[in-house]
Amino acid sequence: MRIHFISIGGAVMHNMAIALHKKGYQVTGTDDEIYEPALSRLKNYDLLPNQFGWQPNLITQDIDAIILGMHARKDNPELARAQELGLKIYSFPEYMYEQTKDKLRIVVGGSHGKTTTTAMILHVLNYHNLEFDYLVGSQLAGFETMVGFSHTSKIAVFEGDEYLTSALDLRPKFHVYQANIGIITGIAWDHINVFPTYENYLFQFEKFIKDISKDGSIIYCESDPEVKKLLDQTETVCEKIPYTTPLFSVENGHFILPTSVTGEENPVSLSFFGTHNLQNMMAAKHACLKAGLNQAQFYEAIQGFKGTAKRLETIKETEHSLVLRDFAHAPSKLKATVNAVRELYPDRKLIAAYELHTYSSLNKDFLPHYHNTLEKADVRAVLFSKHALEIKKMPMLDPSEVAAGFGEDVRVFTDKNELRAFLEQYYTGNENLLLMSSGTFDGMSLEF
Repeated sequence: MRIHFISIGGAVMHNMAIALHKKGYQVTGTDDEIYEPALSRLKNYDLLPNQFGWQPNLITQDIDAIILGMHARKDNPELARAQELGLKIYSFPEYMYEQTKDKLRIVVGGSHGKTTTTAMILHVLNYHNLEFDYLVGSQLAGFETMVGFSHTSKIAVFEGDEYLTSALDLRPKFHVYQANIGIITGIAWDHINVFPTYENYLFQFEKFIKDISKDGSIIYCESDPEVKKLLDQTETVCEKIPYTTPLFSVENGHFILPTSVTGEENPVSLSFFGTHNLQNMMAAKHACLKAGLNQAQFYEAIQGFKGTAKRLETIKETEHSLVLRDFAHAPSKLKATVNAVRELYPDRKLIAAYELHTYSSLNKDFLPHYHNTLEKADVRAVLFSKHALEIKKMPMLDPSEVAAGFGEDVRVFTDKNELRAFLEQYYTGNENLLLMSSGTFDGMSLEF
């Protein structure tokens, strides 16, 4: 089987290329630019293009499938050549489905918590030595790639992003996977550059539910009012499985589940924290039960789950302080992350810094959605880069408008060095410092 990737350097695309190479396929690919870590990883498997740029001469009749990345435009010369030759062209979500269409597909959807919930499921299945195909949006401990395929597995687990599939296919990715077992972790308006109204955004989840067949299941967070309302109003032929936050306590910086959950003598001590992550865990538990495990097996395995990269990831820990970074960018993610750190150490001072980085977050009309998302922090700071707005060709923001959007006592910065000085003024080594961004804080050092 010969596969060619147009835009092989993408985060998911290069992982898929490596996964198919390891499965025994003949893989080639091109891109106009490739950055680390994709550059080194592709080179390690001898999959790095011999030159950057599009090479339509490489598109030949003997290619079995073209996989088109989101970065590739409609007028890509390799795509034009593939269309001219009548080759089979897939987006990466379509090819994920193609590889797993005869397997039980568990698809994790929701505005927040997708990556963590998917990672929890993968961790538990892997702990019990079950075979599975997978797609997850973060690098996980114990997994070489973010995409994996098996010749003999009967289960596939996907992180189901609601963003668009490709330049040629404007369907949300999680529609393409055709879930047998669907999960919705929460709903809060996101990707407003693609879904300009909340009603349009909500419709994508409604369709996701309705597309699940009668022998399938939808697992959903009953604690999220928007999710509960949608499930109450949506007629579906599949099984509905609600979940909510389990009983827990916090002891010595650890979230503890009571003994009643497993029926065993010892309580379950978790290596992750936050009410939102307990909800993610419950979604993962129901998915794992559907995959054939029992409750005792799930809780045995989940105790070893330590989280995913950039999701409440500890950068520094001392006896009196934690420095954490998180990928949070949507308002719901921001609030859940701040609240989680407050729950873990309710009496320790909390400093929270957030970078506006995405198209939605940098949109003036969207700013009110961030109101009071940082309220559980004692010191609150927000950064946005004027250069980022220029690159995205978006109207310039006024810092006073940003401050008004976030609410009381939020300091707004447009210069990373000024933000750094502000944080250093308050962080003495006896506080928790939470750094949240889907970017890099404009290149600011995160070492404190």
